[in-house]
Amino acid sequence: MLDGVVAPAPLENLQALAASRQTTATRSTCPYCGVGCGVLASPDGKHVSGDPVHPANFGRLCSKGSALEETLGLEGRLLHPMRRQADGALARLSWDVALDEVAAGFRRIVDQHGPDAVAVYLSGQLLTEDYYVANKLMKGFIGSANVDTNSRLCMASTVAGHKRAFGADVVPGCYEDLDEADLIVLVGSNAAWCHPVLFQRIMRNKEERGAKIVAIDTRRTATAESADLFLQIAPGADQALFCGLLAYLAKFAALDAAYIEQYTSGFENALAEAQRIAPTIEAIAMATGLREIDIASFFELFVRTPRTVTAFSQGVNQSAQGTDKVNAIINCHLATGRIGKPGASPFSLTGQPNAMGGREVGGLANSLAAHMGFDPSSVDRVRRFWNAPRIATRDGLKAVQMFDAIARGDIKALWVVGTNPAASLPNADVARSALSKLELFIVSDNVTSNDTINSGAQLLLPAQAWGEKSGTVTNSERRISRQRAFLPAPGETRADWAIFADVAQRMGFRGFDYHSAAQVFREHAALSAFENDGTRAFDIGGLARLSDAEYDALEPTQWPRRACDVKGRARLFAQGGFFSQNGRATFIAPAKPALATRLTEDFSLRLNTGRIRDQWHTMTRTGASPRLARHLPEPFVEINPSDAARLCIEDGGFSRVATPYGNCVLRAVVTDRQPAGHIFAPIHWTDDTAADARVGALAAPCVDPFSGQPELKATPAAVSPFRFARQGFILSRKPTALPENVWWTRVSIAKGYGYRVAANLQDDDWAEIIGAATVSKDIVQLIDETKSVFSGAAFVEDQATFIWSLSPLSPPWELALELFARERLDDSERLSFLSGRSGGQSTNAGPLVCSCFSVGQKQIEAAIQQGCRSASDVGKAVRAGSNCGSCRPEIERLVKTALTAASATGSAAPLQHQA
Repeated sequence: MLDGVVAPAPLENLQALAASRQTTATRSTCPYCGVGCGVLASPDGKHVSGDPVHPANFGRLCSKGSALEETLGLEGRLLHPMRRQADGALARLSWDVALDEVAAGFRRIVDQHGPDAVAVYLSGQLLTEDYYVANKLMKGFIGSANVDTNSRLCMASTVAGHKRAFGADVVPGCYEDLDEADLIVLVGSNAAWCHPVLFQRIMRNKEERGAKIVAIDTRRTATAESADLFLQIAPGADQALFCGLLAYLAKFAALDAAYIEQYTSGFENALAEAQRIAPTIEAIAMATGLREIDIASFFELFVRTPRTVTAFSQGVNQSAQGTDKVNAIINCHLATGRIGKPGASPFSLTGQPNAMGGREVGGLANSLAAHMGFDPSSVDRVRRFWNAPRIATRDGLKAVQMFDAIARGDIKALWVVGTNPAASLPNADVARSALSKLELFIVSDNVTSNDTINSGAQLLLPAQAWGEKSGTVTNSERRISRQRAFLPAPGETRADWAIFADVAQRMGFRGFDYHSAAQVFREHAALSAFENDGTRAFDIGGLARLSDAEYDALEPTQWPRRACDVKGRARLFAQGGFFSQNGRATFIAPAKPALATRLTEDFSLRLNTGRIRDQWHTMTRTGASPRLARHLPEPFVEINPSDAARLCIEDGGFSRVATPYGNCVLRAVVTDRQPAGHIFAPIHWTDDTAADARVGALAAPCVDPFSGQPELKATPAAVSPFRFARQGFILSRKPTALPENVWWTRVSIAKGYGYRVAANLQDDDWAEIIGAATVSKDIVQLIDETKSVFSGAAFVEDQATFIWSLSPLSPPWELALELFARERLDDSERLSFLSGRSGGQSTNAGPLVCSCFSVGQKQIEAAIQQGCRSASDVGKAVRAGSNCGSCRPEIERLVKTALTAASATGSAAPLQHQA
């Protein structure tokens, strides 16, 4: 057991626990990352916990999953079909009218301009059944392959790499390999924050079995801080490192010659190219920016450790050479025969809950359903199965290409489903501008406002959200799990597959008269097995005859699961069996490493983008949780101290981040975890949640030639200081409109909304803003012109309904949140806020560190003072870090800081904490 982290209980105990809870709880699957954790949800949605028998998580949830019940409200929900009026306002209309308009609009544009003038842009948040019907409609019956998905932004390079190497998009291993490996190499993956449940399995393996962890990343992330060896690699240099590893394996006779001879092709060419790109450790060091000793240590670890898993994620995929990086990694596993064996495989960590399921049914523009492509035999097979009158016969436009075609006017109708491309695409300002050129612009979603909707969507179709819809998703280990409804569908919301089916029928197409998600799934499963003699990897024919009841009760299962299989297969390719025409895996010779863009005098830094621990995508769901908002409530940019000093950037101050594509204003975080010459900014904030923080607008639209995936990790950028006369916050029971000259970011707080604000305004201007936002006459305030402080609160029957604090210095945010959440405040508590000091009854725990148990920094520091000397000690004392573990690196930093300070001052070290 990893000290301070609870290990899974024996299976028989978990089954008994699950059985006792299933009488009152619904088993479903988490809607966040590709780990695919099972959850148990109460009928009212007020309690969501981990499913102890789901094989992806065995009851564990990360901080986001642990807060799911806080995200299920109806505020901001789209509940009825809406049409945009001439004045820009949205007006309600009936489903019949809305669906008729969609069908007639698509029909008119197809008749006038051809099928390629229409497009659909989908989401990895959709269920497999939703994806399937959308693709059948577009590719089979309208005849356009212009169907793509936001998964293009995260996993497309893995898809292309798998196809080139294996002949099919197949992850060869499973999660159990993370338990059984002796070496786990994490490449471009901050798993501690982005896949915490899997990362804790890795850490448990490290603690219990002594597994070694190597982290390869451009940033010293929370994951890197837990590694035995951290390789802080230069952006874009991954294939140089893995080409060097392949050459090293050959030089020191560490190859599996029998496996190469029997099951692969192309090895000699790939090795020759690897030796040209990375002939020596010295050359690798020059190309990667790594120390020779660290490279040699990694190579030696790999050589002497047969049970090796190399897990990779967005740091590999989001590159203009992402596909080559994937193949460089796979080459090393093929060369050593470390594939499909216990504890040994290359492993893609999927970003979204159903990116894998979307790939299964043709969610990407370059594939048909059931993992088939646009080769003539596959096109004919799918045409006959669907009885499709006008099937697409060639690839459609990938995401970035699609929006370029919209800007040119080639695509005239677009249907966006469950995603926000106006915020998430690279060069997002240009993508948003393109939307205004559409003749027909439809959005299916469950919110009334986001950057895409607000870019002029003409028709809004209300979709069911997680907890209301029912279907399947597929996780990173090819495991199909059920998402089940446990809440009634609110308003007039409908399942996405049903919306697509109704439009298809209104367009006159047959074969869309589905009565349930189960019926859609059966057809999807049957197509996977249709004329499949084992030459196609994806086959779930064993599930094609499920009754509705059996579908409802479907247990998590891995594919392939053919008609003759009782259960799915966990691992593939240990004895060959690849899906290329010759049945062999293919070694791919990658291109020499090269970033798609060059630094200039004006843009001399590299911008890396990514996620933070407690938020998800554009915060449509996680943004509703007050608990998750407390961890990192503001959009920020990380910058190395040397760069900050050179550019006059102050830690905690503001900075303008600019690229050739856009700019925004972000809070500056000066940290040596960020390498010199590089900056990092998270992707989550949009115009709905912040005034000037759309990081997608900064990213270069350069794409991988094989996958079409954008290079989101290395855009040339510039940073300059940006100063405001005043900064502070506003807390309000209702949303507050702020003028354009105010920088702001909004977060959910207990019983209201929190705004972090900054501006160059006078006190009179602030007073006008505050006066317009509150009508209360019971107001207390403090104005100290000498310190430039302007703070106050408005009350209704002793409850604070509006609080503000404006000061050049950081305000007492945590104290204000605590007071705002109370039902009543007495005179002393009112004064405690104005003075910035906690009252006698204050429980202010400081900035949140552990979201799972709402443990703040002050509580952890107090535990350290009481004798805790490790994250495990802290977990035993105050529970922080003892659930998903994603905060453990932060706790370790607090412990290290405190012990270092104590040593420097010569004070007595605290006693070891005893549990």
